[in-house]
Amino acid sequence: MPFEPIEPKRLYRRIAEQIAALIDAGELPPGSRLPGERELAQRLAVSRPSLREALIALEIEGRVEVRGGSGVYVARPAPRGAVAEPEAAGPFEVLEARLLIEPDCAALAAARADAAGRARVAAAFDRLRADAEAGRFRVEADRGFHEAIAAATGNAMLERLVAELWRVQTAPLAARLSSLAVSAARRRDNLGEHAAIAAAVAAGDAAAAKAAMRRHLLAVRRARLATLGGGGGEGGV
Repeated sequence: MPFEPIEPKRLYRRIAEQIAALIDAGELPPGSRLPGERELAQRLAVSRPSLREALIALEIEGRVEVRGGSGVYVARPAPRGAVAEPEAAGPFEVLEARLLIEPDCAALAAARADAAGRARVAAAFDRLRADAEAGRFRVEADRGFHEAIAAATGNAMLERLVAELWRVQTAPLAARLSSLAVSAARRRDNLGEHAAIAAAVAAGDAAAAKAAMRRHLLAVRRARLATLGGGGGEGGV
């Protein structure tokens, strides 16, 4: 018998497999509601972010149905074989990395950006605002704003890091979590948060830019942590 590579699995993937096994064993029949999030996290001895990632992965695979404000239900019928593409990192891991990197990027952008860099940030924000005024949201515009901030630092490595974080963030698992998390009210708040970042960069205020970016990303995290407790809609971060 030949040796086979052992594939490391992220925690959310292991949680998803345990829940899927219970579904397959009939412990969680089709149409049944899973235990509440707090109870389920305690029973599995895992964090709520990791549990959320697992539940969204199961939804992508068609194993469960997430109903905002109601809970998570086993799909009817529970299909087999469709496994969501594994991701290098879970959405909350990506967000944690963004919290470490992007606030300092905003500070550097405010301190270092030349006229072209500030113009790029302003133009990216104008696209976000135009979308909001038209009642729509495009992830591309949101991503473009954050990448414009990174580019304005003048540091090519930071620009590449932010681009990679956003590439992972728009993968299916993270995109679905985002779409569940963002309501119309959250989109309005999101625009205001971006406005504060843009204004601080334009003013060359590094401290204010860093603080504004951190507030924005913490608000994103709060919205995602509330995913299964309320409604959602199209949205980004």
